[in-house]
Amino acid sequence: MVDLTKNYFELFELPVSCQVDLQRLSSQYRALQRAVHPDRFAGDDERQQRISIQYASHVNEAFDTLKQPLPRVIYLLKMASRDVDMERNTIMDPGFLMEQMELREAVADIRSASNPEQEIERLASQVDADILRYLQRFEGFWSSGTEQDLEQAETVVRKMQFMVKLAAELEQLESELLDD
Repeated sequence: MVDLTKNYFELFELPVSCQVDLQRLSSQYRALQRAVHPDRFAGDDERQQRISIQYASHVNEAFDTLKQPLPRVIYLLKMASRDVDMERNTIMDPGFLMEQMELREAVADIRSASNPEQEIERLASQVDADILRYLQRFEGFWSSGTEQDLEQAETVVRKMQFMVKLAAELEQLESELLDD
């Protein structure tokens, strides 16, 4: 079955890294799901069925964590014994906060733009580029592993979280506009 003591990278036989081979991750996920899927244990006793559900749940959680950059880097920090408390630790530099306010204003103005789809596209591209930039900065700090650099990596993750939320808001807005 699945070794629940392995970290998520070991579970999928991937190197511990900020970058993940998504094809290999998906392939390993499908193989693990075939091995632990509860339907395979439908004829077994109740205990074995419960264990299968736990294993399948663990595999799903690991896959969901590794397939997206933000949960992946948060997991990497947890592996380095750094618990990133996103809700309580919101201290940001003023320049970043000003940038966020400007982006939020731009999002608020989209509905009244002459070409809202084009404006969403422009902002989404900017946000995606920022997320990639933050991922690369995280990788640099994380790979050194010093205490000071891990603190910097946490700051980068908090900034990245803002951008990921903004990307989701843009997707939602685009969906709403397309439904009108």
